[in-house]
Amino acid sequence: MSQARINVQRRVALASIPAGMLARSATSQIRIARGADREAERAELRRGNASALRTQLGALKGGALKAGQLLSTVDSLFPADPDATWAGALAALQDSNPALPFAEVEPILRDEWGTDWRRRLINLEPTAIAAASLGQVHRATFEGRDVAVKIQYPRVREEIASDLATLAWLLRAAHLVARGLVVPPVMAQLRTQLAGELDYEREAKSQSRFVSGFADDPDIEIPAVRAATSRVLVTDWLDSAPLVSVAGTTQAGLQDAIGATYQRFLLSGPQRAGLLHADPHPGNFRLVGDDRLGVLDFGAVVSMPGGMPTSFGRLIRVMLATEPAEVARGLQAEGFVRAGTTVNAQRLASFLAPFSEPARSEVFTYSPEWLRAKFTGGPDDPRNPDYAVAMKLTIPPEQLLTHRVWLGCVGVLCQLGSTIEVAPVLRRWLPGFASEVSQ
Repeated sequence: MSQARINVQRRVALASIPAGMLARSATSQIRIARGADREAERAELRRGNASALRTQLGALKGGALKAGQLLSTVDSLFPADPDATWAGALAALQDSNPALPFAEVEPILRDEWGTDWRRRLINLEPTAIAAASLGQVHRATFEGRDVAVKIQYPRVREEIASDLATLAWLLRAAHLVARGLVVPPVMAQLRTQLAGELDYEREAKSQSRFVSGFADDPDIEIPAVRAATSRVLVTDWLDSAPLVSVAGTTQAGLQDAIGATYQRFLLSGPQRAGLLHADPHPGNFRLVGDDRLGVLDFGAVVSMPGGMPTSFGRLIRVMLATEPAEVARGLQAEGFVRAGTTVNAQRLASFLAPFSEPARSEVFTYSPEWLRAKFTGGPDDPRNPDYAVAMKLTIPPEQLLTHRVWLGCVGVLCQLGSTIEVAPVLRRWLPGFASEVSQ
């Protein structure tokens, strides 16, 4: 089948998502008009829409699945969800998706490693143990070691561009029936990170840098890289459980301990490895043993050889001021607002509240309720990547991605419900933050 025809089929499949939402919404309205219970119908509509979105994105993989995983990182991107229907469906996208039959990915092994690839990858299990957005993972033995073999999906490179173009308008269409869904940050972050994630040799180098940088950290485990080509990556096997299994655990302190380690890993990566891990969704993080954090998938990284940008620490430091006018003066003094520009200090404070509120506390409790309260879904929503421009902030380009990564981190910590130290960790790993303004 030609690539053009495959792209058309994917567009049709993606188009069925908002079309199905509209159809289910119309049916629900008819039932309500005929006397059906309004709340029961709304709950059923949420279940149908969430299930369809999860099924379609999981089956399509590529850019489509990546969008769903990004949505799952900050589930408050979706409207109020009293029964957690959206959150549950999207959480399943993190590491529970249908894999391709081995016969469809085996040609990638032949192309990359030759026809005798079985002599190197001993006892490779034909059934995938995990299926991600761009590739799937099989267990095997390599040079006497138990390994994970990530194989890129065939045709995924060609399908990415088509998926992104289609998703841009489909998610906007979905907004009509999923009020409150915030679209711009999804597409912006996808375009930023997908190009680098398609090169497994590049990912192998990045992962090796993290392995070296965190080699002496007893709380973090990163699998060593054993071999790599542009479309096949072989790493040590990691016995682990999904990070989301920590949420709601009865084991005392586990949510807090894992949340603290997760936060520390993201903040310290630039200083310890010279790279920022730029894909913080929970599917890339695992629970190892009783209380250690396992880290996977280093396709999306940002080079920061000098550590986290000082400008980001300065920006958060300025936001610790309690009065909006003081915030505005601090932003101007630090050069974040152009000379002679008048800004709305209250809106600026709202924009950075998800960062400044935790940073103001020695210890902070993250929760979905707190996060949802910070996000209005309107034009001033801090998830909107165009908002910083509209507010006339002078933000260095690398800081825009740092903003999104930290927002993803906050989203995961809220999912876990972690109570952790914040300000002390920022003082340790965030240059420019330590000289705090008075509180």
